[in-house]
Amino acid sequence: MASEPIHHGACLCGAIRYTVTGGLSPVVACHCTMCRRQTGHFFASTNVDEDDLALDGVGHVRWFAASDVAERGFCGNCGSVLFWRRPGSSRIAIAMGGFDKPTGTMVDRHIFVADKGDYYEIADGIQQFPGDD
Repeated sequence: MASEPIHHGACLCGAIRYTVTGGLSPVVACHCTMCRRQTGHFFASTNVDEDDLALDGVGHVRWFAASDVAERGFCGNCGSVLFWRRPGSSRIAIAMGGFDKPTGTMVDRHIFVADKGDYYEIADGIQQFPGDD
């Protein structure tokens, strides 16, 4: 029997380290105004069940309630953008930039492209949605 894949990641300073057990879902690139403002560009993430996420340095994670439907997690030490979740959900989106390579996944879709910055074009041929898919 083959073992499940394990993926590791961390914030920039290393105060927060995480491990995801199991395959990563296809990446969603969110171009909404909140994601652009938080990250400086767009938020590319994979969704996992919280039960599949092991977190070291949880005391450094800070959560910001960006809206009624979105909480954004970041490192309170270095400021790295790490997580996104809906309050009460058992799913959590993890920013792709923190993962060690290889991740074994690719961008599957772009969402909220109606809100994207005017300084770039999305020309990768991947499906685009004006709002949430």
